[in-house]
Amino acid sequence: MKELTREYIDRFEQWCHEGQKEQAQAELAEMHPADIAELIAEIDDDDVALFILELLDDEKAADTLMELDEDERKPLLDRLSNEQIAKRMLEHLDTDDAVDLIQELDKEDQAEVIKHIDDVEQAGDIIDLMKYDEDTAGGLMGTEMIVVNENWSMPECIKQMRLQAEDMDEIYNVYVVDDDNRLRGVLPLKKMVTHPSVSKIKHVIEDDPVSVTTDTPIDEVALLFEKYDLVAMPVIDSIGRLVGRITVDDIMDEVREQSERDYQLASGIATDVESDDSIFAQTKARLPWLIIGMIGGITTSLTIGSFGEDLMRVLPGVALFMTLIGGTGGNVGTQSSAIVVQGLASGSLDIKRAGRYILKELCVALFNALIISAIVFVYNSLRPVGDPHQAHVLTIAVSASLFCVVIFASVFGTLVPLTFERLKIDPAIATGPFISITNDIVGIWMYLHISSMLYYALV
Repeated sequence: MKELTREYIDRFEQWCHEGQKEQAQAELAEMHPADIAELIAEIDDDDVALFILELLDDEKAADTLMELDEDERKPLLDRLSNEQIAKRMLEHLDTDDAVDLIQELDKEDQAEVIKHIDDVEQAGDIIDLMKYDEDTAGGLMGTEMIVVNENWSMPECIKQMRLQAEDMDEIYNVYVVDDDNRLRGVLPLKKMVTHPSVSKIKHVIEDDPVSVTTDTPIDEVALLFEKYDLVAMPVIDSIGRLVGRITVDDIMDEVREQSERDYQLASGIATDVESDDSIFAQTKARLPWLIIGMIGGITTSLTIGSFGEDLMRVLPGVALFMTLIGGTGGNVGTQSSAIVVQGLASGSLDIKRAGRYILKELCVALFNALIISAIVFVYNSLRPVGDPHQAHVLTIAVSASLFCVVIFASVFGTLVPLTFERLKIDPAIATGPFISITNDIVGIWMYLHISSMLYYALV
């Protein structure tokens, strides 16, 4: 691991500008592709980045390119010819990475790049993988794996494994198939040592390995990796034939990207953006929820104006607690929805048992509502606002309103993401401004109605 200090980065950039290939190449030879990618990102000069890639051997250049973020990789791809992308990059990548890379190109360039791939089998695999939805196991899998037949003897199996392993960087599992290429099991390496002369390897394989089909959503794949502590998982088609494998590094990247998307959705950002995206791109992503928030604010002001003005003339102290009511409702709703979204994402919350969870959340809400309203009741009793009559009304109204708002916000914050999940809409949206805006409007409406009814009832 190379420590990339600012001094080192500036010195390396100077070598590149001065054309000191030997010095730069010697440094790059000792660096991991991830460190080289970080160096390129820190230099932020496309000419220097291309110069660095030219100094690397093809395999290291391809790995370095894949270590870059997509927005950092795009300008480099734009300056490489289709033939360079095919021969220097794609031919040295696993098929899953090759598909990810080629899908970043324009449609017309994709066909040209594939034509330049010399390995016809790899080109065919890439074309096949591009047919799958990128959010499914088929879109994430690679085809590089060691596959043996269940009827082979152990010596024959070992011989075939050696031949297949020559073109692979990592070997995670040995998959066993039948004569129709249907997945039958996994051959543990320990069995190869302890059963060197077994007549057929089907007698020593581990049956029924954890697998997924090509159309399995990525979030379900991630849950299986976590549940069974897997490093690799086979992918089968609808009739059980082995078509590929997914490795833990692939699923980790997807989980990270999904977490980033969910966080942005929860923050009220409509599309995936990066800090270095253009002003237009960031504005486009952030403006929709800001407009919705503005509409929510206008709705709240209309709610206040419909009968709040008259109430505030006779009970001016009511205005002091509006932010408390709105803020508490928003916070409670966001908490409830965040727990539900997290449970749905981790698989700990089953949508089929939603009724039981809603009841549990209602019990939690009752406890929270009682404690919060009691604290505010004590506070207002010790520090009354206005004359004794107004103070008495406010003390009861604020506590009663908080109790109702907390109950409503908890249940609403639970129901919305569960509903979104059932409608196949990303429930992460529910943890964002949607919950806060709705609870703010409903909370203020409840507060003003309760205060109004209590005031005129106690006059």
